Amino acid sequence: MPELKARVAALDPVWQRLCDEARQVVLDEPLLGGVMHNNLLHHPSMERALSFRFALKLSSPEISAQILREIAEEAYADAAWLGEAARADLVAVHDRDPACHRFLQPLMYFKGYQAVQAYRVGHWLWRKGRRDMALFVQMRISEMFGVDIHPAARIGKGIMIDHAHSIVIGETAVVGDNVSMLHSVTLGGTGKEDGDRHPKIGDGVLIGAGAKVLGNIHVGANSRIAAGSVVLADVPCCKTVAGVPARIVGEAGCAQPSLSMDHRLKE
Repeated sequence: MPELKARVAALDPVWQRLCDEARQVVLDEPLLGGVMHNNLLHHPSMERALSFRFALKLSSPEISAQILREIAEEAYADAAWLGEAARADLVAVHDRDPACHRFLQPLMYFKGYQAVQAYRVGHWLWRKGRRDMALFVQMRISEMFGVDIHPAARIGKGIMIDHAHSIVIGETAVVGDNVSMLHSVTLGGTGKEDGDRHPKIGDGVLIGAGAKVLGNIHVGANSRIAAGSVVLADVPCCKTVAGVPARIVGEAGCAQPSLSMDHRLKE
């Protein structure tokens, strides 16, 4: 058995660490033993655990947990990128959020992480042409987590959405890899125009709390958007923008702002 556990850990260290942390919770807080077994320890893989969590959080009198679980399990079986993104997002939250001390926390307690994983299942549905089911998932994510991400939006891996309350990401928005954003961020349009109308966010961008990025504009890789800013024009790579409307106020300050999470403006 120890040899088998070692092989499993080598194949999927993220899942093995989640299970180890769940077992420790059972020892430290026995009242949560059933919760840890139902959500993690009962399942053979991270994908199955995420499917259970997806169904548990989004089920309602309108659609059962069983149906939602079957949808999520089908999605994870069909698209390996879903599990890969879930692991990358988990590691991103653990590495960037100083309040996150265990891998278990985002999966069990952080609505930003849970909302993004649920969005990813909705995005899979959208790509499969199951538009109404995808929109139903979007609605339930908004109701449960206070996060509204259109299932057609394209979001990369290694995403960290801290606190996540009141996040809005529009239909034609594109978010690159290793992006970090805080609560109340909007990636929206500027009116009722149709077509490609939402922002394109490059890799490694850091978006501060309450920032609004509006219209079909591009934010260059490794840039920073200061908290409370309203961005209405393209942002070059590796710059910091701030203000209403936002303007360039300096360099980004480091190679990858989304990893450093440093929001301070230099004098």
